[in-house]
Amino acid sequence: MSGRHILQALFARELRLVLRGGHLMPVIAFVFICVMLMPFGLGPELSLLQRLAPGLLWVIMLMAILLSLDRMFQADFEDGGLDQLMLLPVALEGAIMAKISAHFVGILMPVLATMPLAGLLLNIRPDTVMPMLAALLAGAPALVMLGAIGAALAVGVRRAGLLTVLIVTPLYVPVIVFGAGALARSLAAPGTLDVAAIAVLGLISAASIFLAPPAIAAALRAGLR
Repeated sequence: MSGRHILQALFARELRLVLRGGHLMPVIAFVFICVMLMPFGLGPELSLLQRLAPGLLWVIMLMAILLSLDRMFQADFEDGGLDQLMLLPVALEGAIMAKISAHFVGILMPVLATMPLAGLLLNIRPDTVMPMLAALLAGAPALVMLGAIGAALAVGVRRAGLLTVLIVTPLYVPVIVFGAGALARSLAAPGTLDVAAIAVLGLISAASIFLAPPAIAAALRAGLR
């Protein structure tokens, strides 16, 4: 079997595990619990809710991703799956990308699909939904790849979820700043797309896709020693 077929089989296996493991529903439920509770905490002023919506949406998506990262590598570490990954006749970086891609498709894509409804519940204008989704989609790969670095560094550690949050939160700051700024400018001028900010988000995502797999592989190898 060629390396490409091995990676495809690994991706399909990981996607099945994500979809059957019950990881998605808690994340989706978390998103809508946050969205439904925000108006109670911020008060009934719709204009205030609309002004805060860009930052709130990014923070909610970030927290949903962090919620889903806890078992990305930890379960494989506990059951010996990481050792099996290293024995595959493909580069460990390729196997890691297959796992992260399955995580992205199985969890993050459904979360992104809920974001337009979440935005409408936070009183954003309907004509800003597509610019909002474009900004979120441009920054989402960076959030996943940076989160995977934290999950790999915390592998084998008790209560790894908290350590993952502490590691990756500073790395998320540029993505949140540019992402929230892009959404805020789209809300200020409905129907417009902040191309510059989305381009920066795309560059950050592309850099993270290129640089994160070697860092994750090194962290996993160190965690198994």
